[in-house]
Amino acid sequence: MSEIERDEVLNYRPGPDSELPLDEGEHVVATFLPDRKRYWTDHAILAVLGAVLVSAALFWLNRPAQVPIAGFAIVIGMAARGLYFRSEAFARRWQLTDRRLIGPQGRQVMLLELATVRALMGDVQLVTKSGGKHLIRHLADAGPVVAQIERMKNQRAAQRATEGDVE
Repeated sequence: MSEIERDEVLNYRPGPDSELPLDEGEHVVATFLPDRKRYWTDHAILAVLGAVLVSAALFWLNRPAQVPIAGFAIVIGMAARGLYFRSEAFARRWQLTDRRLIGPQGRQVMLLELATVRALMGDVQLVTKSGGKHLIRHLADAGPVVAQIERMKNQRAAQRATEGDVE
């Protein structure tokens, strides 16, 4: 009889234990953690948008009597989602080093591979030259994080250029 192997996805546990270790000589410059206020604000915005869209659809379908119940259900649903995923969301962190960004679940993005770093509401979107996309979610203020990542990317590029001149 064949043996069933456990899927590696089931072994994932959020937090520092799931992060890649630092390379020799690598230094952490900054750590980006989710912000509680931003987390709940994001959920509130999604609840309001969902309620408005569903209300518009219900009016279009000529079911205005169902709007209050649907709106209430969406708000309760988003609150339940926020409570359910809260521990996982707050266990995730991103570390900016002098060489790369180290994220949760073994994710990493080398600084010189970044094509675009931009603020996206309260998040920071990272797009690599190969098209890979990563999201640093629920930040209190995304602007300074974008600036810091760009600064480290430029410093790394200058360092690599100097190392190339020496060789």
